Amino acid sequence: LPSEIHKNTSEWTLDYPPLFAWFEFGLSHVAQHFDRNMLLVENLNYDSPATVLFQRLSVIFTDLVFIFAVRECCRCVQEQKGSRDILNRPSFVLAVLLLWNFGLLIVDHIHFQYNGFLFGFLLLSVAKHLQSRHLQGALLFALLLNLKHIYLYVAPAYGIYLLRSYCFTQDNKDGSISWRSFSPLRLIALGSIVGSVCALSFGPFIAMGQLPQVLSRLFPFKRGLCHAYWAPNIWALYNILDKVLVTLGVRLKLLQEAELPRASMTGGLVQEFQHSVLPSITPSITLVCTLLSILPAAASIWWRPGGARGFLRCLLLCALGSFMFGWHVHEKAILIAILPLSILAVESREDAGIFLVLTTTGHYSLFPLIFTPLPIKAVLMLMFVIYSFTALRKLHR
Repeated sequence: LPSEIHKNTSEWTLDYPPLFAWFEFGLSHVAQHFDRNMLLVENLNYDSPATVLFQRLSVIFTDLVFIFAVRECCRCVQEQKGSRDILNRPSFVLAVLLLWNFGLLIVDHIHFQYNGFLFGFLLLSVAKHLQSRHLQGALLFALLLNLKHIYLYVAPAYGIYLLRSYCFTQDNKDGSISWRSFSPLRLIALGSIVGSVCALSFGPFIAMGQLPQVLSRLFPFKRGLCHAYWAPNIWALYNILDKVLVTLGVRLKLLQEAELPRASMTGGLVQEFQHSVLPSITPSITLVCTLLSILPAAASIWWRPGGARGFLRCLLLCALGSFMFGWHVHEKAILIAILPLSILAVESREDAGIFLVLTTTGHYSLFPLIFTPLPIKAVLMLMFVIYSFTALRKLHR
């Protein structure tokens, strides 16, 4: 099996859903015309000039999905009345905030990944919901989940919003849910879309009896509580507190350094995890904390939906809650909140303020992903922050 070959030749696990393999299979047909050697599974750390060229060109080409999604999002923005210079229109500012996003530049065009392609699906799905094309939005998100399951972070927002605002067709006069308006046909339509995509993605593995192996690779819980570069969340503070307590305990002779277990709560490879002084955090604990953090937002769009923008706010809170309390969170996950927040930032002064704070801190946390000299990263980020501040200030004055 290809997965077993990979397991025996690489220290890294295959942790992308099966649909992403189809995407890479398509890329391989083009890659063979650049350098066939890059397609050999055993050829680790291969970086010929032709391979690097193909990787860069493939990222740029697949970014067309992201560009199209940005166009659709700009069409959903509420333009202000009166003649206005095109450079100061909300749609233009939004386009710049998304296309010139500093974080996405780091994780795609310097660190190198296909996040622009994936975020294109997310933004396009959000745009379809803003346009009240809910089935199209559901299809796009189902495809996205089967391309990269990190977007499970915002799945509760999608599930609750579609059930409440699509499957229930009417509200009572006081805004509460009208249980009699439930539409089984709409629920079946949604279920058919999600089920079909999942069947296409996981069906072959189910047929071969390999689903448990796939799931174990998608959720490698032994990788550790935190990623190799700690995302700035609650567990990073927990880890720091554990190390501080160890240092104090040893210096005050309350703890014997030789008797302490060796802390291992981080890393990209599969490994055991534990803290030295504080209780070790398990995946189930992070799950409970995450669910509790997103519960108010989920309850809000159920009882008082607030339309598509209420859904968008719930999506942001789900993304942030998962980022703060999730297991083995990658620092790039902050972009799941930053990019959609751009839509609200050009429409609301309050959201613009939140956007500036979140982008500054979130983008700064991405610095360890690239090893270029600090001035280059600082200048690029500073340019983005200055433009965001000045453009949003003009927009909301």
